[in-house]
Amino acid sequence: MGRRATEALRRVGGPLLLLALLASATLAQGRAEPAQAAGGAALVGRVVDFQGQPVRGATASLYLDGGDTPYLERKTQDDGTFVLDLPEGPVDHVRLVVHHPHFYPATWEAQGSDLERLNGGSAIRLPDLTLQRRLTAGFWIATMVFIGVLAFIATERLHSTMAALLGAAVVLGVSLVGRPISEHLFILDFEQAIEYVDFNVIFLVMGMMIIVGVIEETGVFQWTAYQAYRLSGGRIWLMIVYLMVLTSVASALLDNVTTMLLVAPITLQIALTLGIDPLALLMPEVLVSNVGGISTLIGTPTNILIGSYADLTFNDFLRHLTPGVVLAQAALTVYVLLLYRKQYRSVSVASSPALLARLEENARITQPDKLRKAGGVFLAVILLFVLGEQVHLIPAVTAILGAVAVLLVVRADIDEMLRVVDWTTLMFFIALFIVIGAIQEVGLISYVAAGIRALVGENLAAATMVIVWTGAILSGVIANIPFTAAMLPVVGFLTRTVPGAGNKVLFYGLSIGSAMGGNSSLIGASANIVTAGIAERAGYPISYRYFLKVGLPATLITVAMGTAWLFLHF
Repeated sequence: MGRRATEALRRVGGPLLLLALLASATLAQGRAEPAQAAGGAALVGRVVDFQGQPVRGATASLYLDGGDTPYLERKTQDDGTFVLDLPEGPVDHVRLVVHHPHFYPATWEAQGSDLERLNGGSAIRLPDLTLQRRLTAGFWIATMVFIGVLAFIATERLHSTMAALLGAAVVLGVSLVGRPISEHLFILDFEQAIEYVDFNVIFLVMGMMIIVGVIEETGVFQWTAYQAYRLSGGRIWLMIVYLMVLTSVASALLDNVTTMLLVAPITLQIALTLGIDPLALLMPEVLVSNVGGISTLIGTPTNILIGSYADLTFNDFLRHLTPGVVLAQAALTVYVLLLYRKQYRSVSVASSPALLARLEENARITQPDKLRKAGGVFLAVILLFVLGEQVHLIPAVTAILGAVAVLLVVRADIDEMLRVVDWTTLMFFIALFIVIGAIQEVGLISYVAAGIRALVGENLAAATMVIVWTGAILSGVIANIPFTAAMLPVVGFLTRTVPGAGNKVLFYGLSIGSAMGGNSSLIGASANIVTAGIAERAGYPISYRYFLKVGLPATLITVAMGTAWLFLHF
């Protein structure tokens, strides 16, 4: 997409996001509470699908004495429950019909003793009512929209945000315009679409963007990259190790996209000054950024999605995945040093004073006072990520508190700092959540989950292998963010149904597969695309074929190490 279209997205992104937030808050306030039985005759029940998962939004209609018009109707709540109160006085016939646009209807009728109990003023707790999925036109439309969005993203025919927005617009447009024509065209309404948006993710990403944007202005990231070269004493192989460690740590504390935006420009400068192919430095950095970010909740966009969905904390990722990341990074470092050994050997090992002076001049900390203040806030935010769970402080709130604090302590221009926020990315997340919600609503996710469950049976090891390696393979084709978002309900179902999966190993497997799998192709991860853009502007384009040649072996090596760690640890 051209610069003008991107700028347009940035201009409208903020207002659109605020409107979405207001809509979400309004819906949350207006959402009906479950009806409570008043102590008289009532039917109490729960509606589930064929996998035993609650069905929300189904209509439970109560018919009395053979009438064709419902006496009472109630929508099932998030847990699939409903309560229907009967009138005072005897009734001859009680019939319950539960229907939902994406399921076949189910009927229950009171017989014998149940009818007597209802006429006696008692409440009856019905056994779970199971609805069977049906494939409507809405199912196929939502599925094709989802595939179309992925295709646009993979082929880069449309900007990823525009593709996701187009998908959300088609889904909502078909649902709202088509429903009066045919119930089979319905997918989900606007209220349901907003409920599928995970605002924990939105606020966490937005808060971290503001914090990092303030710190970026101080020049500390470029200074740190320069120090890596200075400490290496001109030994290129050692400098590569330092840069990879620096990138990995930065990716864990920031996120891999932000890290590459900050590290890549100074890396290009170092490479050009040394007379080495910049790709021999940039490729190791982008590969390790996708691996190192797995260590923490905020290290990769995929981890943010997984952590919010599975209720995994900053400490959970740090404790359960860091050793595996270290193993994978060690193997990746060896691979990179062997792959680029000729380029590294061709560079002089001596560091001239003139070269050091030139690099140092372009990598100075320009605003030390701001760095002290903003750095203090950033460290406090990281500390709260680690300790926040003990005081019930969720990461999204921590990030927003940190963003507000850093804006206050540095007395930043709020209009200027809001421009730092990548509204395009936030709108991508919102629209993507709606598209994923659509295929979840019509049942595509349920069918995929059931298929994998049938494949792995009750074998946790098989389930882990399928999740990890499916993620590793498909993330290079689809792009790991939409793949992860689509897989979350699938992994959630497997976690509930596969024996032994309660330790959430499958979610950690999804993290490893999707993030490390993003290294297999140029479109596999956002950090790859960002780095390619920086390199192309400098005159060193990274082709799809070149990235595949370097990244695919790296993916196989790192995913194998990550898988080995999961089996050792869990």
